[in-house]
Amino acid sequence: MYVGRDMTALSMISKSEWKDSELAFFHHSLQQMTPYLNAEGQSIHQQIIKEIEARGGLQRHEADYTHGTHVSYD
Repeated sequence: MYVGRDMTALSMISKSEWKDSELAFFHHSLQQMTPYLNAEGQSIHQQIIKEIEARGGLQRHEADYTHGTHVSYD
């Protein structure tokens, strides 16, 4: 279950200020609803994708004893 800021709160700030977990969660959510998104939803999803790409993706490059190599948005 996602515990974090909702889309209303996040829409008030730049995508560059979003946490990786927020980007991952909303990217996954919007990806699942792609066929049903209107133009505004598609635009928001594209902005999220561009921010993820600007950060070099969501994959962790190193694992340690507290984190795996996959970003978890839960």
